[in-house]
Amino acid sequence: MMAENMTGMVPGFMPGGVVWVYITGVALIAACVSFVAQVQVRLAAFLLALMLVFFAVGVHLPLLIEGSQNAMPNLLKDLSLAGGALILAGKYGEDSAAQ
Repeated sequence: MMAENMTGMVPGFMPGGVVWVYITGVALIAACVSFVAQVQVRLAAFLLALMLVFFAVGVHLPLLIEGSQNAMPNLLKDLSLAGGALILAGKYGEDSAAQ
């Protein structure tokens, strides 16, 4: 909904604007479905972590360097969520190795 409002968050080096907003939404929904259905959880968690780290480095870090007030909390939020996704991936990696 209202994806045009989020196009400003897409890094300038990535063409497509609103398309990336929709791709991101689909990726987040796919990760949620994977977690709930417990299908390919480790892969989904790794890909989610990768996406969140890309957000932190590609979106929030440049804004932080420019002096944006909201950049630091968003950078730390995305990095902590990526850490949580990696913990989830590690947990499912141990479970699958034990079986």
